[in-house]
Amino acid sequence: MIIEQIYTGCLAQGAYYIESKGEAAIIDPLRESDPYIQMAEKKGAKIKYVFETHFHADFVSGHIDLAGKAGAQIVYGPLAETKYEKHMAKDGEEFSIGDLTIRVLHTPGHTMESTTYLLLDENKNPHAIFTGDTLFIGDVGRPDLAQKAGSMTKEDLAGMLYDSLREKIMVLPDKVLVYPAHGAGSACGKNMSKETFDTLGNQKKTNYALQVDLDKAGFISQVTEGLAPPPQYFAKNASMNKEGYLDLESIKQQGSRKLSPAEFEEAANQQDALMLDVRNKETFVEGYIPNSIFIGLDGSFAPWVGALIIDIKQPILLITEKGKEEEAITRLARVGYDNTIGYLDGGFEAWKSAGREVETIESIKAEEFATKFENQPTINVLDVRKPGEFSASHIKSAQNFALDFINSNMSEIDKDKEYFIHCAGGYRSTISSSILKARGFHNFVNVQDSFTNISNTTVPTEAGASCGTH
Repeated sequence: MIIEQIYTGCLAQGAYYIESKGEAAIIDPLRESDPYIQMAEKKGAKIKYVFETHFHADFVSGHIDLAGKAGAQIVYGPLAETKYEKHMAKDGEEFSIGDLTIRVLHTPGHTMESTTYLLLDENKNPHAIFTGDTLFIGDVGRPDLAQKAGSMTKEDLAGMLYDSLREKIMVLPDKVLVYPAHGAGSACGKNMSKETFDTLGNQKKTNYALQVDLDKAGFISQVTEGLAPPPQYFAKNASMNKEGYLDLESIKQQGSRKLSPAEFEEAANQQDALMLDVRNKETFVEGYIPNSIFIGLDGSFAPWVGALIIDIKQPILLITEKGKEEEAITRLARVGYDNTIGYLDGGFEAWKSAGREVETIESIKAEEFATKFENQPTINVLDVRKPGEFSASHIKSAQNFALDFINSNMSEIDKDKEYFIHCAGGYRSTISSSILKARGFHNFVNVQDSFTNISNTTVPTEAGASCGTH
């Protein structure tokens, strides 16, 4: 028996490779199928099944491409209607992989079609569960993503989740391993652990949602309380996973067009394309193409793309470090942004060498910011972290201007005031700065790193409720 977790930190997502006697199955693959095919070939195995736990909302699964290339069958659980060929399994149905068996456990609650896959060993003993977004380590899936207007509420789905956990999962032996689809950092839950697997017995002890003395009303209250609005791209990704999508090779071919500075500018103007700069934040602030937006590959790239670029079909032009073009195109496609139309050949240096206009962002280190704040504690500070981070601790008098909601809350910024923008490490503040510059705001300073790392800092902080509407 071989079980391998393929974990992608940017999406906090776990896919799984299971193999026995030359037969393999993949659970919840990412958009790019070649790594799974190569893994099977290296081990001398053939991929027999591609199992999907549900219609993912936070990424576009690679199930369609992978099944086509590997000659495998796509398997969903009950109620998973699609526009492409697949096998919709019944609750309790079993599939063989060599000496192993995978049993379908329909566990609605996160979504109606949500399914947990129980792996039985060669002796038919329960060995592991692949829970998708039904059960995380330390948490459970949010029940508000699949509610139907007028007929189903998040409370209805939470009640179903309560029953699924207790009737299908908690009855399994404590030694069973729990392999979820996500870990800390995913927006599919509230308080997931950084651990990416555990035993069911330990989860019964430590996961609030699995406590035996928790009744259904209490569970519903806890699971539905404090849910932030889902990122806007979630529904669009779920639709793509249900209806189908363009193959990744075609997307990469289109996005890999090399463009000279003149061609790049012409494409931006004629096709109303978004210029997306994915270099590191330190390089970006020192010089970039006017009106381009920064979202660096070295951070939580895909989730921020999905949160901030509203039109999933938006034409995108890339500015990357040399050799990073294909990575950027692929990572955009992971969350459904398939309309990359080319990249700047030679990168930003080619643009600058052509004598074209260059923009910069005024930035300072946290130490300098601390000195300025000590000398002038009334300066305007924009904290672009999430509301929960702000509530836990923030600079006294700072305004919470969460990056998540920057597109809808731009009116809160006064163009006549100077602002100092900070986050936890400079990544989100640089994204925010690039968006503000593109929208015509120029009177601000970006704090490039975290003031919490300053020893003996004089920046006063406080805890309390989040300010404003963020």
